[in-house]
Amino acid sequence: MPSQSILSGRGLVFLGLLAAAAVLVPVLSLAVPPASPFYLSTYAVTLVGKYMCYALLALALDLVWGYCGILSLGHGAFFALGGYAMGMYLMRQIGARGTYANPDLPDFMVFLNWHDLPVTWWGFSSFGYAMAMVLLVPGLLALVFGYFAFRSRVTGVYLSIITQALTYALLLAFFRNEMGFGGNNGLTDFKDILGFDIQSGGTRAALFSASCVALALGYIIAAAVTSSKFGQVTIAIRDAESRTRFLGYRVEHYKAVVFTLSAMMAGVAGALYVPQVGIINPGEFAPANSIEAVIWVAVGGRGTLVGAALGAVLVNWGKTFFTGAFPEYWLFLLGGLFVVVTLFLPQGILGLVDRLTARRRPEPPAGHPVAPEEQILPAPVAE
Repeated sequence: MPSQSILSGRGLVFLGLLAAAAVLVPVLSLAVPPASPFYLSTYAVTLVGKYMCYALLALALDLVWGYCGILSLGHGAFFALGGYAMGMYLMRQIGARGTYANPDLPDFMVFLNWHDLPVTWWGFSSFGYAMAMVLLVPGLLALVFGYFAFRSRVTGVYLSIITQALTYALLLAFFRNEMGFGGNNGLTDFKDILGFDIQSGGTRAALFSASCVALALGYIIAAAVTSSKFGQVTIAIRDAESRTRFLGYRVEHYKAVVFTLSAMMAGVAGALYVPQVGIINPGEFAPANSIEAVIWVAVGGRGTLVGAALGAVLVNWGKTFFTGAFPEYWLFLLGGLFVVVTLFLPQGILGLVDRLTARRRPEPPAGHPVAPEEQILPAPVAE
């Protein structure tokens, strides 16, 4: 796939749709009377907002998999770490309104007979500190993990297994009450965010708009990276790592930077996800969640950015629809969808659209050069 340009037609359409959704959805939820057919309930706004968070996670994964050849099966860990950072801030905002009316300790700590706030919770009463941790914790973990893994030249399926082991290890760790993160129950019963009632329709609409803005910024950053000279090197690493290394590039440094940036984007997605769903627990670290994110990218189109976001929205909408319409068969229907995409749409939905568009486009005259964005290149080779 050619590198994605920010100002490409597809990119502008994607950003335009996000801008329109960020404005129209709150209007349809807050300004339109409930009796109107255009009214969107708070539940619908929250559901679509959750899809936007998943789309940002898929975009982050596509940045490392589609453009650097790193098949990460542990990106759910970075998503969950960002969610826990936000959840800790929201828990500190409850204060004395909790079940045990303790102004300093969350309810689960009082229940476990904790007397002092752990060091890991210090500072989370500040929104700015919490947002810094949303970026720093996943980013630092990815940087350290990536440095040692890429420096040791771990690639392919071995790297995928290690990333999956990472998220599983975090799953087991966060299940322990001694960690001080709520154990099996996690963090929940949030009251407000920045002083606003987290259950109100206005707050839900604002969180949805924030999710759209974050997705748009994530796309702009990813597109800027992939269309730069730095991004061209990462694509070279994806397609021929040994040759790129032979040319003198420090491959492990490029991989570590992209992996860290992607983890930070996933952390932001998790931070926006938690206040909308109202809970964060160790289940978010489950390896199956990370594998499902890979499926979103594959369905939408690996190495396209826009396709990754599209795949996340379509697959999760399909889950919502099938669980309601066919509660006994939805897993089989989704499984069949993934099999069909794997066998007949190896470049995903967006790849199919590109090929259909190319067939309808008239061939250029002999000797006329074809613009890079008009070329249909082979799909990137899977790790």
